[in-house]
Amino acid sequence: MIVRKSRTEIEAMRRAGRVVAETLARLGELARPGATTGDLDEAAEEYIRSEGGVPTFKGYRGFPAAICTSPNSMVVHGIPGTYRLEDGDLLSVDVGVTLDGFVADSAFTFAVGEIDSDAERLLEVCQAALAAGIEQARAGKHVQDISFAVQRTTEAAGFSVVRSLVGHGIGRSMHEDPQVPNFGEPGRGPLLQPGMTLAIEPMINAGGPDVWMADDRWSISTDDGSLSAHFEHTVAVTENGPVVLTQTQEH
Repeated sequence: MIVRKSRTEIEAMRRAGRVVAETLARLGELARPGATTGDLDEAAEEYIRSEGGVPTFKGYRGFPAAICTSPNSMVVHGIPGTYRLEDGDLLSVDVGVTLDGFVADSAFTFAVGEIDSDAERLLEVCQAALAAGIEQARAGKHVQDISFAVQRTTEAAGFSVVRSLVGHGIGRSMHEDPQVPNFGEPGRGPLLQPGMTLAIEPMINAGGPDVWMADDRWSISTDDGSLSAHFEHTVAVTENGPVVLTQTQEH
């Protein structure tokens, strides 16, 4: 069942989203060679709680940390720990915050130190794919208009979308209906209506689309060892077009 949100509820999600965005901004400052992913997790949890929020991921289905940290060929759901960042790494960081009963969720892939031009292009295309998907999050469109826009942008650049992982509805719960795939035929899927709130999240690979899950039953990596990128925003469908809820106040 798709739950549409009132303006008041969307504003509550925007407040949670501001904490998400500010957490990611702080982590971007810390994602430097020599830092561990555990350092980032500790800093994230401290900041989220200082803002009155709760790290949504911690304890969610047993996940042990406040954020997900996924380096290089790891796509998503990496558990923070002793991994020490090195110059040239890509680090995907996913943050969820629950504040006053509402959840917001966003991800960003950081360049650690100096990265090569191929990695830089992967990041640029993934961000472009997210922007293309958000542009389609309009009343009267369909969920797979978002999916198709992400796929077309990604594949036109020679990259692949991960097909076994999807975006999702979000609100009072972390995962709500509908699912938002990153591939599909336009004009299909649920009709987008004002009040729907979606986590749109391209996960794209430099190589093939296939992935595998590690023994920890969380971290998912590319099958072929190629680099992966992940960018995500929580977006509200409104009468006046898409509104990104996971932004700092400056936006």
